[in-house]
Amino acid sequence: MGKHQLLSRRCLLAGAAGLALTISTAMTQADDALPLRIGVLSDMSSLYADIGGPGSLVAAKMAVEDFLASPHKMKRGIEVLSGDHINKADVGVNIAREWIDRQNVDAIIDVPNSAVALAVRNVVQQANRAILVSGSSSSDLTGKACSPNLVHWTYDTYALSSGTTRAVLAGGGKTWFTLTADYAFGHAMEQEVRNVVRKLGGTVVGGVRTPINSQDFSSFLLQAQSSKAQVIALINAGGDTINSIKQSVEFGIPQGGQHVVATVLYLSDVHSLGLKAAQGLQFTESFYWDMNEGSRAFAARFAPRNNGRYPTAIQAGVYAETLHYLKAVDELGASRDGKAVVERMKKLPTDDALFGKGTIRADGRKLHNMYLFEVKKPEESKYPWDYYKVIKTIPPEEAWRPLEEGGCDFVKS
Repeated sequence: MGKHQLLSRRCLLAGAAGLALTISTAMTQADDALPLRIGVLSDMSSLYADIGGPGSLVAAKMAVEDFLASPHKMKRGIEVLSGDHINKADVGVNIAREWIDRQNVDAIIDVPNSAVALAVRNVVQQANRAILVSGSSSSDLTGKACSPNLVHWTYDTYALSSGTTRAVLAGGGKTWFTLTADYAFGHAMEQEVRNVVRKLGGTVVGGVRTPINSQDFSSFLLQAQSSKAQVIALINAGGDTINSIKQSVEFGIPQGGQHVVATVLYLSDVHSLGLKAAQGLQFTESFYWDMNEGSRAFAARFAPRNNGRYPTAIQAGVYAETLHYLKAVDELGASRDGKAVVERMKKLPTDDALFGKGTIRADGRKLHNMYLFEVKKPEESKYPWDYYKVIKTIPPEEAWRPLEEGGCDFVKS
């Protein structure tokens, strides 16, 4: 057995075993009733672990607890499993198959890394289970790779790129250089950024693709610096974003007048960078813990269970999509038919403390407000994790790609 095969096998066994939480209802269950099983498939140990990972597992468990504490009809137990795909599509697929074939998992949730999500989507559809995506951002998931078994909750490359790119262009940034993570998410986001820049009269003067989970961005940043572009767009996420921002400051790129833009930025990234390095960064996001009383109450419950770390948008999305899924299962009275449950999720209006009222479109796209945020200056922050200020609210009709432009085959007339 080769080294890669051995690694995949070990990760499969670890992920399949997972961490299971069984929450029993107060009602008596028949001895032969199978529990409802939810699998949180995430990056538990690598560059996306802080933005999803163990925190996504906490969020899913909280959603189950809150569902069971509300009026419901479900008499089955509920189990939450976790698996670590280590950002490898083959590992993610193996875990998904193991969960579905041997452990009767009904829904797979989170799935950061678009390459992993696109691969797992196929397994889930073939088995007619449900996949609820929070961590992956490729807009292909509700476009050319859409599925009647899939809901895409938190954000996507279209919404992220449109809000930030428009704001930077409006501020005078007309020439762009892209520094792009070389996999499905990066490719999709780069195309979205290029489309918006071109549409609004700007120019992309160059770009470079970077390996995922890079530690050294020096050669890529030097190319960006030498391009003389007004804007350097970082099309990456998690640890890659943190490293590239830190190193851009070390090279004096922002100090030299070029505008470094993070197309994807998470609360955990800003916490790791510190406000001195991150101040002034503008970005688009769907959730911030300090937006309202409901989001603050969620964060106060979440943080003690996540080593004191406040929730990212991905983790908030896991909570909200899990809760909505359970409501749909409860109404339907059965969960094994993933397509039927997803269809019921689309019919039910969404309403939770984190994203407010919304809907799920026919192609699986969850519709809610997006926000243009700016990272505060150190002197503007008044309490722990007080990092953002809202620059603009972007309504759903402006934030999300129109249905007719996505190319989703099963919703075509």
